[in-house]
Amino acid sequence: MTGETASPDRVPAPTSPTGHFEMRFSSTPRGARLARRLAGQRLDAWGIPYDSDTHHTLTLIVAELAANAIRHGRVSGRDFHLSLSCDAKTVRIEVTDTRTEGVPVVATPTDLRDTGRGLLLVEHLADRWDWCPRRGGPGKTVWAEYVLPAPGRPAAAPSCPSSTATAVPG
Repeated sequence: MTGETASPDRVPAPTSPTGHFEMRFSSTPRGARLARRLAGQRLDAWGIPYDSDTHHTLTLIVAELAANAIRHGRVSGRDFHLSLSCDAKTVRIEVTDTRTEGVPVVATPTDLRDTGRGLLLVEHLADRWDWCPRRGGPGKTVWAEYVLPAPGRPAAAPSCPSSTATAVPG
């Protein structure tokens, strides 16, 4: 790993985190797990502490998007790409796969299957999300944005998303 572990004499987190992180991961469950863990470390380094609701929400969004990339966007021998960017107000998560067919579909809340609810979680937790064709090659990018709570104010409960993506029964 990166060696960014917490220490007792750690400097307090900045009040306005900023940064950018991107990496390719193998399209396997291990790659998705590593993407989630490294995203969590990066968020903590940017001042979004491990034990905060915001951190839990953001790592869940990363986990769901990465899981979708390996389950529905996997092409044998090709990786998926994770990009995180953070400014003082918003964290943007992008997960890009190389499968050209298939449009991300949100399951209905009454769907009785054991799978297919990942984007429903993303839709509920993120302030905005959507997808677009991958730039410079085959595939697609699914992105989500999360507006950070103002400093000194606790995170609000997730509200209805303002995404342009629509729920499609599936």
